[in-house]
Amino acid sequence: MSAIASVGSNKSQTKARHKRKIQWAAYGYISPAILTMCVLSFLPMFFTIYISFTNWSQMHFMNYQFVGWKNYIGLFSKDNPLAIAFIPTLIWTLVFTFVSTTLNYFVGLILAILVNDKALKEARLYRTLLIIPWAIPALISTLSWQGLLNQNYGQINALLHVFHIPAIPWLVTPGWARVSIILVNLWLSFPYFMTVSLGALQSIPTEQYDSAAIDGTSPFQRFMYITFPNVWRVSLPLLIPAYAATFNNFNIIFLLTGGGPARATTQFAGYTDILASTSYKIALQFNRYDLSATLSVVLFFMIGIISLINMRFTNAFKGED
Repeated sequence: MSAIASVGSNKSQTKARHKRKIQWAAYGYISPAILTMCVLSFLPMFFTIYISFTNWSQMHFMNYQFVGWKNYIGLFSKDNPLAIAFIPTLIWTLVFTFVSTTLNYFVGLILAILVNDKALKEARLYRTLLIIPWAIPALISTLSWQGLLNQNYGQINALLHVFHIPAIPWLVTPGWARVSIILVNLWLSFPYFMTVSLGALQSIPTEQYDSAAIDGTSPFQRFMYITFPNVWRVSLPLLIPAYAATFNNFNIIFLLTGGGPARATTQFAGYTDILASTSYKIALQFNRYDLSATLSVVLFFMIGIISLINMRFTNAFKGED
């Protein structure tokens, strides 16, 4: 019996050692990913948080000091230059995020419904044409739109001149510059939402529409009670990160308007600057790394809170029994 017990204990010890080897091997396999995340994500993030509690700038590049919560308190001080830029920039960032992303979603959904119509013979051709804005790199499209919207020699104003319509200051005045950003972002983003909506539309059973037609429902009722709920359920997990991406959409602001037109009250942000572009300007144009880091940390937590609220109230990632 003792021999059998010893053999059993040896087997269990061998299995335990083998299990430990497998676990360590797993850590070895994922170590490149962990190392990459630490070097490229976690270390810069913690360093940015550390800078936000200092006065590190061009004037204090080598002899910076720890100032505690001073930079964060300054965001809401009346006479602080950063606070003058922060509040209006925050409001415009929220408006731009909600209006632009919501508009992009519904335009993509409407176009998806139109090209998904079986009676439309040229549906494949239209799908191909509508996907072109997504296929072209956003950098090229944005710079092209910058030329098209130029007030003096842009092709859009030249076309308006043919119809005796006065030139529109697309990128010059604050209101038109903001409208231009929303329209250009619509051009860049609606193909994505159209593709997502097309996939959701094709997964809806045709029997639902047939039953609704027999009951005498109108096309609008079929859209409200069949199409939209089914598409919404599928596209919502993708819509939430789209809001977060638009909230942090630095490229379109920087390439199209550069944040302009300039504000008379502050040099840190223009009328079309969002929080991300404002943080970039503060760091690279004014060399105030402490204020830029503070704004970046606030932006990080705001995006996280917005995402958590959306996921909490929409149950987008809640498992179903």
